[in-house]
Amino acid sequence: MPKTMKPEEVTTDKLLADLQAVVADAEALLRATAGHAGEKIQEARARAEESLAAARERLVDTEDDALRQARELVSNGEEYVRQNPWAAVGIAAGVGVLVGLLLGRR
Repeated sequence: MPKTMKPEEVTTDKLLADLQAVVADAEALLRATAGHAGEKIQEARARAEESLAAARERLVDTEDDALRQARELVSNGEEYVRQNPWAAVGIAAGVGVLVGLLLGRR
């Protein structure tokens, strides 16, 4: 029985991975039914292929947007460190102390 996730546990990476799995499964299904004839099957395959192409395009767009946003965050972080080097050192030291305390509790 699958574990239900709380809304805050759902991440963009998880959603992208799920969408990639759905696309891969749909492609496998289309390949498996390629030899079947029949008007209704052909119509269903055509609709599935259109939906699959649209999903693949959205997936690429979403990945591109995520990469662009990550690059912007890195750039903003680098700019902050250049403008506030001592604050960055203090934040890094604080994070280091916190991680050290958490690891020391094990």
